[in-house]
Amino acid sequence: MTQRKRLTPEESRNSALVAARTLLIEAGPQAVTLKAVAGRIGRTHANLLHHFGSASGLQKALAEHLARSVCQTIIDAVRASRAGLASAREVVDLAFDAFDREGAGALTSWMLLTGNEDALDPIIGTIHDLVDELSAGEPEYPECKQRIERDTLTLVLMALGDALIGGALAKSLGLPRDAARERASELLAAAIAQRQSVLAQAQGT
Repeated sequence: MTQRKRLTPEESRNSALVAARTLLIEAGPQAVTLKAVAGRIGRTHANLLHHFGSASGLQKALAEHLARSVCQTIIDAVRASRAGLASAREVVDLAFDAFDREGAGALTSWMLLTGNEDALDPIIGTIHDLVDELSAGEPEYPECKQRIERDTLTLVLMALGDALIGGALAKSLGLPRDAARERASELLAAAIAQRQSVLAQAQGT
């Protein structure tokens, strides 16, 4: 008879969040319940209550977990773009996939519909951290930070909107499914060119 490995509290909590994320992607946000997650990881309902307090606590923790993942993906993509390793479209695809395939868009929508708006606080807070991270390596020109903030806002809102209604809206307008991604790529490419122009002008003065 095999003995189940005893996990540390942090390992147990992390395994629950991984399972919750898998359920979210596979079956949608309504499938993320304490009972379902407990069944996935071979733990008890009481064990998850100890870690998260309630189903709402689990969902809020999942939102924070997804927010960190989404924002890190965007940070990595932007860094790659700055280093010449990724095109604007590649950056956009990473951001859009994070909200769509990774389930952050579905979770956000469900939190709003169920009146659990405070569960979005981790996502909003992490996006603030994202802007600070992306601004950290920039020269001290106010224009640069403001442009990064606007570009980040645009990219996140477009990715979230596309995850929620992009498919239906594109179909109703007779546009390709990736029309929003194409538009976001055009905007990001123009923003990058404009940023480079501002930096060149500032460094030349």
